[in-house]
Amino acid sequence: VELSCIIKSTITPDPRIEWKKIRDGETSYVFFDNKMQGDFVTRAEILSRTSLVIKNTTRMDTATYRCEVAAPSDTKTIDEINIQLTVQ
Repeated sequence: VELSCIIKSTITPDPRIEWKKIRDGETSYVFFDNKMQGDFVTRAEILSRTSLVIKNTTRMDTATYRCEVAAPSDTKTIDEINIQLTVQ
């Protein structure tokens, strides 16, 4: 599955991008400090610098995924999008 987090424009040369998984009120990192985290290390990757691709999805991947972008040089320094993923 591919979850897209598209940045339309930014003047910050290298904005910080993080992906988080929120399930049952618990938040965990998926992509942090330019690295995959936890069980995503072996089955996920970042495409085009922002989109998250999760391979071999299971019901345990059902969650809300949050893409957070921090661009300190921009007028709007931080933004986020939540994507609800349901694996049946």
